[in-house]
Amino acid sequence: MKKTILKQYARLIAAEGGKVQKGQDVMIRASVEQPEFVRMVAEECYRCGARRVTVDWEYQPLSKLHLKACSLATLSQVPPWELARLEYQVDQLPVRIYLESDDPDGLRGINQTKNTKASQARYKVIKPYRDAMENKYQWCIAAVPGAAWAKKVFPGESRARAVEKLWEKILYTSRVSEGNDPVEAWEAHNRDLAARCAHLNGLQLASLEYRSSNGTDLRVGLISDALFMGGCEQVLGRDVFFNPNIPTEEVFTSPQKGAAEGIVYSSKPLSYRGELIENFSVRFENGRAVEVHAEKGEALLREMLAMDEGAAYLGECALVPFESPVNQSGVLFYNTLFDENAACHLALGHGFTNVLRNFEQYTLQECYEKGINESMIHVDFMIGTRDLSITGVTRDGSRVPVFENGTWAF
Repeated sequence: MKKTILKQYARLIAAEGGKVQKGQDVMIRASVEQPEFVRMVAEECYRCGARRVTVDWEYQPLSKLHLKACSLATLSQVPPWELARLEYQVDQLPVRIYLESDDPDGLRGINQTKNTKASQARYKVIKPYRDAMENKYQWCIAAVPGAAWAKKVFPGESRARAVEKLWEKILYTSRVSEGNDPVEAWEAHNRDLAARCAHLNGLQLASLEYRSSNGTDLRVGLISDALFMGGCEQVLGRDVFFNPNIPTEEVFTSPQKGAAEGIVYSSKPLSYRGELIENFSVRFENGRAVEVHAEKGEALLREMLAMDEGAAYLGECALVPFESPVNQSGVLFYNTLFDENAACHLALGHGFTNVLRNFEQYTLQECYEKGINESMIHVDFMIGTRDLSITGVTRDGSRVPVFENGTWAF
């Protein structure tokens, strides 16, 4: 891939994704496979005025080794140096940039029960720090092709050619191309998403009804003072707008906890904790997932739903047209960042407090009391199909088409 194009992508991540401001610290998390591109992103962060850029290097095979070799007690610990880092993040609110490139099957074979218990124990310690930072800093998730990931997506290609082809798809879906200013393209894209949000927010919707020929028949209640959002987000109390996901095609909101009834079927595989869950269904009663089935990964799906009390409730409803650039790419990415932007999706677990009108006036507990779900997980799974219909029911009982044949009805 041409370095000029990669530099454009790096600029997009720093300037539009993370929206790095002068004097801010930046923390990048990336694989050891990606030193050259990480250097490009760091360079663009400094061009934006970053004070210091720190990189946390990861290597998935080493993570797998730790999970196998360490005891549950060791994995459950949050050592003093990690607490000090969390305190620094609460104090400085650095921009966080995550560059995904892991193998979707890279953690297959680990003891997921041990992994779950360790995560639960660590979450109790980490949660107060996370709560203290919520909505107060910029962050961006983007992707770089890892060799194993590329071979998963393009199994018939050589490793080098698979990586090149995955680069092409990542850049296409991220609106990066020769002769095109990706920052300008994203500003236009954000305006389109904002217009769709404004239309939906004007409808005063009380619920969404999902139906598809694959068997999906689901009704989800909405919070009366929650908004639909999409594209860029604003840092709490500051005139700074950033793009948390590159790419993104979704318009989303967080539904009313406890107000989901019916069944929904997945339309794409879900990569969760380094393993795939495929061809699954989830049935809801009183908002809670009470029954699940999967052709592959059912035990892992059940582990996910048992992470905590909120893991079995919905935290997000996201609307994505079936003809999105990700779907038009013709590729199944086996990566949630991309596949969730190929078609409509739902998320189990934590909801977004910033969808509430005047959310800054409420405490976190008050946001949860209004119906935002609380959980240690937030896992998106894809449900969009070519024939998916979504009907909105307004507060006065009127029925309004939102999606027809997998795409916007307006």
